[in-house]
Amino acid sequence: MKSAYELAMERLEKQAPSAILTEAQKAEIAEIDSTYKAKIAEQELFLKDRVAEATAAGKYQEVAQIEQRLTHEIRRFNEECEARKAKVRGDAAPA
Repeated sequence: MKSAYELAMERLEKQAPSAILTEAQKAEIAEIDSTYKAKIAEQELFLKDRVAEATAAGKYQEVAQIEQRLTHEIRRFNEECEARKAKVRGDAAPA
């Protein structure tokens, strides 16, 4: 007798079958992940230094703007990363 979890997973697999990735696709996706993690880390380092400078100078409005920019940049990089990975997998563009 199957558990409710196993039955649910079977139904899900029928609705949207799992894609089988080749080793080349897996490697390319890993490279994309690595590249975008590095880009995000670089932006965080750069902008966090600017936050520290602005805080030391007492420019709190500028601090808020820099933090907002950092959030925007991270979101943009994540969206680009997911779009590139979807292209490698052969998916339609993510919503």
